[in-house]
Amino acid sequence: MPFLPVTAEEMAARGWDEADFVLVTGDAYVDHSTFGTAIISRVLESRGYRVAILAQPDWRSADDFRRFGRPRLGFLVNSGNVDSMVNHFSVNKKRRREDVYSPGGQAGRRPDRALIVYCQRIREAYKDVPVMIGGLEASLRRLAHYDYWDDRVRRSILLDTKADLLMYGMGERSVVEIADALASGLSVRDVTWIPGTCYRATNVTEADLPDLLGPDGVVLPPWNAVSTDKSAYAESFRLQYYNNDSISGKPLAEFYETVPAKRDADGGPVPARGIAVIQNVPQPPLEPDELDDVYELPYEGTYHPMYVKDGGVPAIREVEFSITANRGCFGGCAFCALTYHQGRAVRGRSKESIVREAKKLTEKKNFKGYIHDIGGPTANFHGPACEKQKKYGVCRDRDCMYPAPCKNMKIDHSEYLAILRAVRGLPKVKKVFVRSGIRFDYLMADPDRTFFRELCEHHISGTLKVAPEHIAPPVLACMRKAPAKVFDAFTKEYREINEELGKKQYLIPYLISSHPGATLKDAVTVAEYLHKTGFVPDQVQDFYPTPGTLATAMYYTGTDPLTGRAVYVEKDLHRKHLQRALLHFNKPENRKLVLEALREAGREDLIPVLLGGKHHGNH
Repeated sequence: MPFLPVTAEEMAARGWDEADFVLVTGDAYVDHSTFGTAIISRVLESRGYRVAILAQPDWRSADDFRRFGRPRLGFLVNSGNVDSMVNHFSVNKKRRREDVYSPGGQAGRRPDRALIVYCQRIREAYKDVPVMIGGLEASLRRLAHYDYWDDRVRRSILLDTKADLLMYGMGERSVVEIADALASGLSVRDVTWIPGTCYRATNVTEADLPDLLGPDGVVLPPWNAVSTDKSAYAESFRLQYYNNDSISGKPLAEFYETVPAKRDADGGPVPARGIAVIQNVPQPPLEPDELDDVYELPYEGTYHPMYVKDGGVPAIREVEFSITANRGCFGGCAFCALTYHQGRAVRGRSKESIVREAKKLTEKKNFKGYIHDIGGPTANFHGPACEKQKKYGVCRDRDCMYPAPCKNMKIDHSEYLAILRAVRGLPKVKKVFVRSGIRFDYLMADPDRTFFRELCEHHISGTLKVAPEHIAPPVLACMRKAPAKVFDAFTKEYREINEELGKKQYLIPYLISSHPGATLKDAVTVAEYLHKTGFVPDQVQDFYPTPGTLATAMYYTGTDPLTGRAVYVEKDLHRKHLQRALLHFNKPENRKLVLEALREAGREDLIPVLLGGKHHGNH
C-alpha cells in the first residue's frame, strides 16, 4: 500500500475531499510497525477511515495545521516515539545535537513539550474540532507527574493541552472505539466510557467523584496535595501502580480545584469546585491473533520518500530488518516506563505471523541476509507470566521476577525458540540476531538449557549485551532486579557454553549510575566487581528521571512508594559524576574523578588496584 497522504495534493489525488482524521506527530513519517504513528494510522485505515499524516509541522503558527482542512472527525496528536523532553535533553539537561527520529538526524524539528504546543496550534486553527492525544508522552503524563526538567510536579497533560481525550497505553483498540463513536454522531464530550482513555469532568466537587467512578473507583489525592506534599505524591503513585491492569485495575479520579471552598450567606460550607481527570480502566492487551493482524498491516517498512534528499531518517536503521514478537513486560524494573505504558501483561505473536513477516523482509532489495532482532521489551518473554494472570490479572502486591521468580511463573522458552528456529531456517536468511533485552534471571530459572545453548550457537554476533544494571544489593533492591549472584551464575554458564561450542563470544553489561538508593560506596562496589571480573561496560547511563517510573517517584519523594521506606537519592551533579567515573574507572579521562571518589569513600587502598593494576577477568 502507498504511504498515507502528507500533503493536500496527495489527499486530493486519492479522491478525498476531506480526511476523517489528521494525525499530527513530532517524528518524521516512517511507515514501519515500530512507530506508533504508522500503527495507529494503518489500523484506522483498515477500518475504513481516511487518515492524513501531518509530520513535524511548523508549530510557529497555526498555518501548517490547516494543511488538510478541517478533518471530519478530529485530530490525533502524538509527540513521537519518545517524550519530547527526553528527545531534546540529556540527563544533564543539555540540549541534544541529534534527533534520530528526524530527517538527516537534524535536531530542532519539533518543539519542547510538543503535545502542548501542537494542541495549542490546532485550537487556533479550528476552535471546536475534537482533539485526542496519545503516544508515550501522553501516556506517561496522563495524571499529575514529577517533571525532571521543571523540577516540580506538573498537572495532567490532558489539562495542559486542553485536549478532549487522552489515550494511554497501546492505543489500537481505544482509537478505533473513539473513531466509531465519533462517526456515529456522538459529541466527543459524551465519549467517556472507553477503556484506556482519560477525560475531563468539569464543575465537580470531590464529593461527586465516587458517583462518577462507580462503586469500584479510586479517588487519588487531589492536585493541591500531590503538587506540594511528597507523601501525597507517593500515595498517588502507589494507587496508580496498583491499578494499571485491565482485569484488576480500577477507574481513577484526580481532582483539580478551580473555585475555592467558601461559606454561603447563612455561613454554611460550600465545597470547592473544579475539574477532575478521570482515568478509565486500562484496555486489555491485544491477544496473539490481534497482534498478528496489527503487525501484518500493509506498512511500507521505511521512511517517506520526501526524506531521501536529507539522507533518510536514522531511526530506521536499527529496526528496518527487526521483527516485533511481543508486547508488555512482567520484569517490573523500577527505572522502566513499560510497566506504566504497555503494562505487565505479556502477549506474543504467533510463529506463523512472524515467519510471514520475515519472508517479506528477505524479499526487500537491500536485505543482506541478516534479521537484526526478533524480540520486544524483553525478548525471551512471550506470554503471560502465569495462568492465573489470564483470569485475575497481574498481582497487585507482588512482582513476577523480584526478589526471585515467582513459584507460579511459567518458565518456558520453547515457543520463542521455535520462532527463532523457523526464521533462521528460511531461504536467504544467514543469521538471526537477538538484540533486544534478554532477562538472564528468567533464563537461569529455566531448567532446560536448550534455549541458552542455541542463543549462543546461532543468535549472537560476537557479543551479547545484558543489563545487570548494578551490583550492590541495596541498589538492586531499589531497582527491583535480581541479586548479583544470579548474574555471576549466568556469566559462568555463558562462558562454559561458548567454550563447548568453540566460540569466542563476550558479554557487555549495561549499568546505571546514581540510581535511587545508590551511594558513592555502592559505586565503589561496582568498580571493584568490574576490576575483578574484567568486565568493561559498553554503556553507563546516569539515572534519568522520566515520567511514569517507580524510580522517578523515588527520586522525587526520597521514599519507595510501594513500601514507604526511605531511599537515598544523589542529586548533586558533581557527585553523580564521581559515581559514573567509578563505573568507567579504566578511562584515562576519568582518573582525576576516580581518585577523588576513592579518597572520599575512604578506599585509598583501591587506588593502585583500579588506576595502576590490570583486569584479571576474561569476559
